Amino acid sequence: MSEAHRDVDAPMMRRALALAASALYRTSPNPRVGCVLVRDGRVLAQGATEPAGGRHAEIVALQQARQRGIDVRGATAYVTLEPCSHHGRTPPCTDALIAAGIARVVAAARDPNPLVDGGGLARLRSAGIACDCGLLENAAREINLGFFSRFERGRPWLRLKAAASLDGITALPNGASQWITGAAARADTHHWRARACAVLTGIGTVRDDDPTLNVRHVSTTRQPACVIVDSRLELAPQARVLHGDTTRRVIVAHALDAAQAAQRGAALRELGVELLALPPAPDKPGKVDLHALLRRLAQMHIGELHAEAGARLNASLLGAGLVDELLLYQAPLLLGQGAGIGPFGPLQQVDQGLRLQHVEVEPIGADFRWRARLAA
Repeated sequence: MSEAHRDVDAPMMRRALALAASALYRTSPNPRVGCVLVRDGRVLAQGATEPAGGRHAEIVALQQARQRGIDVRGATAYVTLEPCSHHGRTPPCTDALIAAGIARVVAAARDPNPLVDGGGLARLRSAGIACDCGLLENAAREINLGFFSRFERGRPWLRLKAAASLDGITALPNGASQWITGAAARADTHHWRARACAVLTGIGTVRDDDPTLNVRHVSTTRQPACVIVDSRLELAPQARVLHGDTTRRVIVAHALDAAQAAQRGAALRELGVELLALPPAPDKPGKVDLHALLRRLAQMHIGELHAEAGARLNASLLGAGLVDELLLYQAPLLLGQGAGIGPFGPLQQVDQGLRLQHVEVEPIGADFRWRARLAA
């Protein structure tokens, strides 16, 4: 970044990042991107990515400028992700920027999609457009954790949500768990569901609690898919998660052979459920291989995965090293005995525990929301 641009670039990229964040609930499986067009320190137009199949942020901004009769030749485009250079559902944004006469592009991060991955910036440079990349990159990656995880690691970013008492109890010995946390905390959960590509749970939770696992307290144009780990296809056709929004995608992961799946899954298929056959876990015969599940979900364009499950599936996900982030709602309440967040182990030494890195803690009503990431 040159001295001439230093005072302008960072504020304009922060503006672009705010635009990207405004698209948090609507672009899945596409990344959330913001674009600001600037000349001589003055904002000419701006835009954010529309729902999948709609316009990318750069196109929104360019068309906004055109509608206002603003000539953007010689302007700088601040974008939170490298402009695309391939034909997907929409034409390449690089071509539109070149045709508009943009003189400079500042991108926060390179696009990890192998169809782009540096190709967009190379295309722009070959057309004589000055390009910089890397400004506020970490902030740009945070907005699209799932998108980067899907391409860079071949699996979704997995956030595990739990509600617990101060002593870590998520359910009493008799299974009762409603309600450990208050209404404000339960409503807050819907923001995290809304930003995810899919909500993950297990057959035990569906059988015992019969949840809907949809988004109700957040305005959103789309419902995240629901992924249910059900190794033996025991899901009842009348489960509430299968009814309501007929456009919602429901995926049931099982470990049965083709003949068994055809017999036990017939009623589910009639309801539009996608049955996902997976190999059994090497160390747990008859159970779904969770590593294989996450790899398949990434291939199905699921980048950000929000888990709301019971102690057994939580323990399996934690023990397999598949959890990236813990979202814990903690109530000022002591329950003494019951199920923990995810009782993996037993461990032989304290240093074998899963070390967490604190991200933030926020009061939510009478409770606290604690967010941390696995140190690894």
